[in-house]
Amino acid sequence: MALSDEPAAGGPEEEAENVGLAGGAALAAFGESAETRALLGRLREVRGGGKAHEVALQRFRGIMNKYEEQPHLLDPHLEWMMNSLLDIVRDQTSPASLVHLAFKFLYIITKTWETRYMLLLWLSVTCLIPFDFSHLDVNLVTQPGQTRMSIMDRILQIAESYLVVGDKARDGAAVLVSRFITRPDVKHSKMAGFLDWSLCSLARSSFQNVEGVITMNGMLQALAQIFKHGKREDCLPYAATVLSCLDGCRLPESNQTLLRKLGVKLVQRLGLTFLKLKVAAWRYQRGCRSLAANLQLLTQGQSEQKQKPPLLTSDDNEDDDVPEGVESVIEQLLAGLKDKDTVVRWSAAKGFQETDKAWHGGCLPLAELGRKGLLLPSRLADGE
Repeated sequence: MALSDEPAAGGPEEEAENVGLAGGAALAAFGESAETRALLGRLREVRGGGKAHEVALQRFRGIMNKYEEQPHLLDPHLEWMMNSLLDIVRDQTSPASLVHLAFKFLYIITKTWETRYMLLLWLSVTCLIPFDFSHLDVNLVTQPGQTRMSIMDRILQIAESYLVVGDKARDGAAVLVSRFITRPDVKHSKMAGFLDWSLCSLARSSFQNVEGVITMNGMLQALAQIFKHGKREDCLPYAATVLSCLDGCRLPESNQTLLRKLGVKLVQRLGLTFLKLKVAAWRYQRGCRSLAANLQLLTQGQSEQKQKPPLLTSDDNEDDDVPEGVESVIEQLLAGLKDKDTVVRWSAAKGFQETDKAWHGGCLPLAELGRKGLLLPSRLADGE
C-alpha cells in the first residue's frame, strides 16, 4: 500500500520513457520529432522555473533516454535541435535563466556520447589483432545476387560517419581510423581512398561555420593520427598532397584555437615524414641522475680538458637533398611558435622578431630538444 499519492518510482510513465532495446523492441525512427520541436519552442515560456519548467525538462530527458541505445536515429534531427538551442544562447537579449535552461537541454542531447565513444575505442582495439580481416569474411553472399559488406568496409564506414559528429565520439573515430588504415592488410586497399575522402572533405569545409569546424576537426585529427602511427614508407607518397591541401585551408587565419593546433600538429608530423630517420652519433646520453654525483663530476672536470663531441661520422656527412616540402613545414612551424595561444605554440615547438609570444615559442623547442637529449652540456654556455 502506497504511503503517499505520488506515483511510485518506476511507474508506467517512467517505464514508457525507458523503453528501448533493453525492452526487446528496437525503434525504427525518431517518433517524437514534432513533440520535441514544440518543447524547444516553449522554452521562453517555461524559463522562470516552477512545475512547467520541471515537466519540460523531465519530458525532454525521457525522450532522449529512449534513444540512448539507438543514437543514430537522432542524427538526422540533431542539427535543427542544436541550432534551435544555440540560437537562444547566442541571442544577446536572452535572459540568464533562459540561457541556463538552453544549456541544460544541450547537455541532455550531448550526454549520449559516452556509449558511442567507448564502443569506437573498443573497435579500435580489435584493429590490433594480428591476423587478416579477410579471414572473418567467411560468407559474404547472403542471398542469390546479394552480398553483405566486408568487415573492412563496415569498419571504415563507421569511422567515417563518426568523424563528422560534434561530440567526443569524433575523437574515438580518429583513433579508430588511424589504427585501421595503417594495418598491413588494409593500407594498400583503403589508405588512398580514405585520404582522398578526408582531403576532399577538408577542401569543401570552412571554419566560418559550425558544420565546417566540426568536419575540419575530425579530418585533421584523423590525418594527424595516421601520420603518427603509420610507417614512413606508407605515408610518404601522400605527404606532399596532404601538405598542399592543408595550405589551402588557411588555418592560421581561423579564430578556432583547436583547428590551428591540429593544423600545426599535422604539419610537424608531415615534416617528420619527409625526413629520413637518422640518430645523431653525438646525441647526449644522460649517465648519472644523482645531483650530488653530478656536482662532484663537475668539480673534477674543471681541472681537466673539456671533452669535445665526437667527430661526425660518414653517415652524418652525407649530402642528402632536402626533401621538397620541408621548407614549407619549417615556415609554418615558425609561424606557429608566434601564435597567440600556448597550446598552438607548444604543438609547433614539438615539431621542431619579436613579441613575448615569439620568445616563449622560441623557448619551447629548446625545452623539447633538452628533453630528448639533443642539447650537449658543453654547448649550454653558448646560449648565454
